[in-house]
Amino acid sequence: MATMSDVARRAGVSLSTVSYVLTGARPISPRTRDRVLAAMKELDYQPNAMAQGLASRRTTLLGLMLPMDDRGLGATEAAFATGAAAAAADAGYHLMLHPAGATDVDALRRLGNRRLLDGALLMEVRLDDRRVPLLRRLGIPFVLIGRTADPAGTPFVDIDFDRTVEDAVEHLTALGHRDVVYVNHSVADLEAGYGPARRTAEAFAAAMRARGLPPVMVPAEDTAAGGRRALAEALRRVPGLTAVLAMNESALFGVLGGLADRGLRVPDDVSVVSMVTSESVAELATPALTSLTSPGSAVGRLAVEILISTLDPEGADRSAPEIRQELLSCALQVRGTSAPARG
Repeated sequence: MATMSDVARRAGVSLSTVSYVLTGARPISPRTRDRVLAAMKELDYQPNAMAQGLASRRTTLLGLMLPMDDRGLGATEAAFATGAAAAAADAGYHLMLHPAGATDVDALRRLGNRRLLDGALLMEVRLDDRRVPLLRRLGIPFVLIGRTADPAGTPFVDIDFDRTVEDAVEHLTALGHRDVVYVNHSVADLEAGYGPARRTAEAFAAAMRARGLPPVMVPAEDTAAGGRRALAEALRRVPGLTAVLAMNESALFGVLGGLADRGLRVPDDVSVVSMVTSESVAELATPALTSLTSPGSAVGRLAVEILISTLDPEGADRSAPEIRQELLSCALQVRGTSAPARG
C-alpha cells in the first residue's frame, strides 16, 4: 500500500508538500499540485481521512445519531440511513452511525468534545430532545430528521404526519369504514414525547372528529406479541371494528396474526392500512399491505444535503445562514389489505 513518502518521492517533492496538497493548509502552485495528484493516481494512494482531518480541522465525518435497541434496524428505518449515506458519499463525506439516544447525552458530549465530527444528523427525535441544546453548546452543525415541539431556528427534514394521517383516514372512510382503530407506538414512546407517535395520535384524533367519528387509539409495544395484545384491546373497545390503521411495523404483523387467529379475514372482514412503511416491508404481508409509503431515503438524502450546505465554505452568507425546514409526504399505495367496509 502506497504511503505519503512514496507519493513525495514519485512527485519529486517534500513530504510536507504532499501534506499541504491534501489538507490545503498552505497554498501550493498549480504545477506542483498537479504533479502530486498525478503521483497519487499512479500509486493508487488513499489518504487517511482521520489524519487529514486532524491536519485541516475537517474530518469529512458526519454522525448519524440513531438510537437502537435489541430490535436492530428495520427495513423502513434503514432507508433513512442508506439515503443519508449515499448523499454523504456523493459529496465526499463519510457517514458514521452512532447509537446516541435522546437521553444519552454523555456519549454525545464525549464525541463532540473530541471534535471527531464535522456535523450531525439526529433521528428518533423527541418533542423535548436534550441532544439539540447540547449540540448547540458544542458548536456542532446539525440537522434533525424529525422535529422538536418548538422547531423555530432549527433545520429539519421530517415526514408530514398530518397529511399522512389525513390521507389514510380519508382512504378508509371513503370505503365506508366508521369503526377504525389506530395502533400506535408504545405507552413509553408516547410518554417520552417521541415525535411521530405524538403527532400521529393528535392528527388521527383531529381527522376522525372532523368526520364525526370517535377516535380510538391503542398503543402497542414494538413486537408481534405487542401487536396481538393491541388487537385484543382494540376489539374489546370497538367490538365491531372494520379497519385498523397502524404506524408500528413490528406490532402490525402481530395484529395480522391476531386477526387470522380469530378467523377474521383481511380485507373482507377487517381492512388494514400501514403508515410510514417501506415498499419492501409492505410486500412481506399476504396480501401485500395498503400503505402510506415512507419517503425515508429521500428524507435522509435531503437532510445530509442541508447539513453539508452549512459546512461548505463557498456557501451562502455565514452571518445569516438559511434555516431550512422541509416536510415530505407519504404516498398512498393501495394493495391488498383495504376494501369496502363489510355490510
